[in-house]
Amino acid sequence: MTRIASIDGIQRRYLHDEVAAKLRDLIISGELEPKSKVNENELAERFNISRTPMREAIKILSSEGLVDLLPNRGARVASITEAEIEEILEVVAGLEGVAGELACKKASAEAIATIAGLTQDMIDAYHGRDEAAYFRLNQQIHQAILDSAGNATLSSTYGALSSRIQRARYTAHKTDAQWERAVEDHKSMLALLKQREGLALGAVMRAHVRSKKEVIAAAYGG
Repeated sequence: MTRIASIDGIQRRYLHDEVAAKLRDLIISGELEPKSKVNENELAERFNISRTPMREAIKILSSEGLVDLLPNRGARVASITEAEIEEILEVVAGLEGVAGELACKKASAEAIATIAGLTQDMIDAYHGRDEAAYFRLNQQIHQAILDSAGNATLSSTYGALSSRIQRARYTAHKTDAQWERAVEDHKSMLALLKQREGLALGAVMRAHVRSKKEVIAAAYGG
């Protein structure tokens, strides 16, 4: 079993998968910006690994559409157009709608309690205008609902698409009215999940994701 010690905490079995996860986080967070070069040497040194698992990790991200491999020029972070984001959001909206419907059938009481706690923490972050905490909790809520759906195919399809637009979806600037609407959507989502109203929750989640189009269009100058 391969293990390494580093400040970034990559310590599990499949090293290249762990490196890919860390690179994915750097891209989504914006530390590695669109069109920027992926410097294999610097990142390998940062993670205290050889270049072999780094190259394997880059191949994984290339297959996900997060990295472009350039002949004889290494790799760079992929860019994405507003039109592509809109197309992906529409598919993600459908997937999240289905996840909401399934979660109402399959979610345990414990899972619902966890989502309720995350929702309250997110509302507190909203009132405190703590955007970083708000976006982090927002993502956790959506992922928790998806996990509660208990459908591996849905999860894998969602993961492949969502990672490409995650940064734009969760960090694009909201107006106060848009932010308030998003919070109200989450309150409705939690209430419907508790009531196990699957069709209604699915509809709210689809509309919630589609509402991001306006926010992202403004962020991209559309």
